[in-house]
Amino acid sequence: MWVPPETKDPILLHHPTRKKIGYFGAVRLRDGRFVFRREENIFNGETCFRFLRRMSRASCQSGRFVVVVADNARYHHALLHGAWRAKATPRFSMAFLPPYSPELNPIERVWKLTRRLATHNQYFSTLDSLTDVVEQTFETWSKGNETLRRLCAVT
Repeated sequence: MWVPPETKDPILLHHPTRKKIGYFGAVRLRDGRFVFRREENIFNGETCFRFLRRMSRASCQSGRFVVVVADNARYHHALLHGAWRAKATPRFSMAFLPPYSPELNPIERVWKLTRRLATHNQYFSTLDSLTDVVEQTFETWSKGNETLRRLCAVT
């Protein structure tokens, strides 16, 4: 079963045992490359910071300026990574969406497509089988995907 997150940013997966796994995700608009990070415990400033650093390292190789579009989840504004974000501003910044507007967040379209392609109308007996199917879908997008590029493009 696939349950969207309360914060409408990372995707959360629940299993009847009440174990849960969530994902941070981002799409590079230039080529539709999908980057994700699984979080098995909690979403907080520390886990968000790990994902931001991972995106920053991946994007620094291209030498391009990066803008991350994010909602207003508390962990996106965490003081833990505030100084790092200020220092990285010349090459990496975050643009925050207005509060209570998840429909504006392009990653929500990716989560919806993932549900349709990977989990819709399927039963998963274990949380591992669910994460395997979801991550196989994510891996196919990790090299770039025209569908994701168009899906997340702002026109």
